[in-house]
Amino acid sequence: MLSTLDTERRQLLQHFVYLGEPRQRDSNFQLDSLFVHGKHQLLLTGRVPLYNRKGDQNGYLGPKYRHSFRYLLDYHNRIKIGITGAQDAGEPFFSNKNKWGYDHYSYFMQIKDWGIIEQLNLGMYRIQMGMGLVMNSGLYFGKLSSLQSLGRTTTNIRPHSSRSAEGYLQGAAATFRLHKDWKITTFASFRYIDATLNDNGSLRTLLESNYHRTPKEMEKKNNAHKVDFGGSLGFHKGKFFAHSNINYTIFKTGLEPENKTALYRRYAAKGNNFFNLSLDYSYTDSHFSLIGETAMNEKGALATIHQLKFRFSNYLNTTIIHRYYDKKYTSFNSNSFREGTSIQNEHGIFWGLNWELPRKLSIYWYIDYTHFPFPRYQVSSSSDSFDTMLLTSIHLNSIWKLEGRYRLHLRQKDNDKKNYLLNQTEHRARMRLIGNLSNNISLRTQMDGVSIRFKDKNLGWMVSQEIAYKLHHLQLNGNFSYFHTDDYDSRLYLHEYPLLYEYASLMLYGKGIRYAVKIRADIGSKLMVVAKIGVTNYFDRNSIASGMEEIRASSMADIDFQLRLKF
Repeated sequence: MLSTLDTERRQLLQHFVYLGEPRQRDSNFQLDSLFVHGKHQLLLTGRVPLYNRKGDQNGYLGPKYRHSFRYLLDYHNRIKIGITGAQDAGEPFFSNKNKWGYDHYSYFMQIKDWGIIEQLNLGMYRIQMGMGLVMNSGLYFGKLSSLQSLGRTTTNIRPHSSRSAEGYLQGAAATFRLHKDWKITTFASFRYIDATLNDNGSLRTLLESNYHRTPKEMEKKNNAHKVDFGGSLGFHKGKFFAHSNINYTIFKTGLEPENKTALYRRYAAKGNNFFNLSLDYSYTDSHFSLIGETAMNEKGALATIHQLKFRFSNYLNTTIIHRYYDKKYTSFNSNSFREGTSIQNEHGIFWGLNWELPRKLSIYWYIDYTHFPFPRYQVSSSSDSFDTMLLTSIHLNSIWKLEGRYRLHLRQKDNDKKNYLLNQTEHRARMRLIGNLSNNISLRTQMDGVSIRFKDKNLGWMVSQEIAYKLHHLQLNGNFSYFHTDDYDSRLYLHEYPLLYEYASLMLYGKGIRYAVKIRADIGSKLMVVAKIGVTNYFDRNSIASGMEEIRASSMADIDFQLRLKF
């Protein structure tokens, strides 16, 4: 009997665990069987705006419609082949520099369990090594989301099939089994990037927006390139993991950041050739785990992070994270737990407590203190940050669940004369009531509030109502929100029911309402059709946004559609 598992979890194991001889996979396959017996999926997505931006009338190179396609071939989860084409609103289609149609294509081929090759990736891919101090080309969604991946110290390669044109590597990556305890991963990447150039042709700024709507934006498309290569050697024995990681980054045209006189740019990356190496390690047993990574760049600057997790019982555990990122440490592919905008100039300690009572109450609380030894943007001296959040969830009965969240975030910024630091205090609270009235109907009522105090005090609040209805192969989702904030600083965020592979998080500020309806129909097992209309009405303005994005109206509406075909 496993003492660390309660009765409920032991009973669930029968649905996930198989006892017996492992099935041997045939390493040989025929090309014709790949396409005949593989599973195919085609996904088409589009957005039709029911308004015109200033750039749509004069300035943008392409139409105002956003659209994309995604094709995937999956052969028994051993071979995957995919291609995605994506077009943002205002970008040219089959014209200008986009003579091949879409503004961005992502493509990949992944093969698993092929002899000594555990995984082979060709085309576009993403890699995470260790805790991300040297290589983690994934996206960063904040402290809570990054905690879920910090416990993994194995090297992870996955295909890049997103419509996003940022963060991926392009070339080849493979993991080889050297021995039952040893694995090695190697990768090489060459990709074009967007950049702002200096007069001498050097790179002033690496751009991440990847918009190519205007002639100036199109001039910067693929005007530089970046080379990455490296790998990871890993050892796994029982409860212990260890990996050595290395990454070289080369820019043919050197980096020369703008505004060299700005103090916060003193240690920005400069030059042509960069490398990072690290050692990550882990020890885990049933009640205790310690994982960490220590990295160094070509200048000898260090970055290190360690996570200690202790499990008191099945219902109570605590996590402590310490990180130190030197002001001279730079890496173009790092992405890990942090308070600042990059893995640089940060020293912090995090403590979190997770307490769950069976089927009733769960409490999660964290405290994070960070010190920034060197000046940062809008901060002309060393500064501090304090962040704490409390999340609770309680099941009132078999139908209703109540969730609450409160966050206090303190950061220091310059005053107007830049001779003194002021505290910016941010309070955010959320209360959510979720009800599953039946197998077909669910409700969610939510209230959000924010208070920002820096030079002035700014307030904001929002109330939202969502409903979801499901009948056989038809799903209906609707939401309505009223928001009222003093300004942009007191903005609020609303998460709507998204389309597949989309992230539907809206930023709202000012005074107005937001409402949306989404309908999904599954026609048999092969075809899915989704349609969504979303409308935002503002009560405090006659125009929305500015510059080329300006809409000369007080409301905006978009129609989104999606079609998926499996064959």
